[in-house]
Amino acid sequence: MRKIIALSSLLALGALGMACGNAAPANNAMNTSNRTVANSMNAANSAMANAANQLDNASKQMANAMNATNGAIANMNNRMANSTTTTTNTTTTTNVNR
Repeated sequence: MRKIIALSSLLALGALGMACGNAAPANNAMNTSNRTVANSMNAANSAMANAANQLDNASKQMANAMNATNGAIANMNNRMANSTTTTTNTTTTTNVNR
C-alpha cells in the first residue's frame, strides 16, 4: 500500500510539474515563427514599395515623353501656320504686281 501511495504521489507531482513547468520551448518556437512571418511580411512590403516606385518612375517618363511630343506638335503647327501665312502673302503680292 505504501508503494501505491508513493507512486501515486510521484505521478501527481509529475503531472503538477508538467502543468506548471517552463513553457520556454513552446514560446521559443512561437517567437521564431512570429519572426519568420514578420520578416516575410517586411520583404513583401519592400518588394511592393519597390514595384510602386518603378511604376511611378515609368509614369513620369511617359509624362515627359508626352510633353516632348506635345511640344513638337505645337512647334510643327506654328511652322505650318507661319508657312501658310507666308505663302498667302507671297501669292497675294505676286498677283497684285501683275
